[in-house]
Amino acid sequence: MIYTSYFAKLKSLPDNIVPISICGKAPDCYKGLQYKKLVPKYDFFKKWKETHDNDYYIKCFNEQVLDKLDTMSVYQELCSLAKSDDIALICYEKPSDFCHRHLVANWLREQCFDIEEYDFTK
Repeated sequence: MIYTSYFAKLKSLPDNIVPISICGKAPDCYKGLQYKKLVPKYDFFKKWKETHDNDYYIKCFNEQVLDKLDTMSVYQELCSLAKSDDIALICYEKPSDFCHRHLVANWLREQCFDIEEYDFTK
């Protein structure tokens, strides 16, 4: 199963779920796996930080990142990297905040992959 989550909850993930950072720069304390192919490009990320124009960000992320990737190849690379198919794609923002991990999740879901934000209340 593929999950999404965020660094603040990292220590609460079950041991069988392998976290993989998909952000440009993980916190210094994070020594885990990273997958840079799903990282936002610096130029549009910087502009978004200034404007908070989500539509611009989504357009750029889709065109410059996701449209250049194959979902099956990404899935296989993630599972190979983690040596597991129980993974969590990790970034900084809380589940209710705008974040590229939600765009990645939708992109994978559109190709029939099972992916959801990890529910820590279960």
